[in-house]
Amino acid sequence: MSETQFDPFGEPVAQSRGGEAAAPAASSTLLMRAGAAVFWLLVAGILTARVAYFDPDFAARFTSLANTLQSILNG
Repeated sequence: MSETQFDPFGEPVAQSRGGEAAAPAASSTLLMRAGAAVFWLLVAGILTARVAYFDPDFAARFTSLANTLQSILNG
């Protein structure tokens, strides 16, 4: 009787007669690589946009707006 092996998510791993784990299908590998490429392109795009549009004065303007609203509401 062979031992059943499980992947990290708890699903049983399909095994061949020799006890080796079955290789993933070529389409599955291609889809995984395409998904990883899209993910890293999004990461790079978001980081580039954050660097390009970074406004160091944002916190000061937000604090100024909060102080103005507070003085309007209190006074």
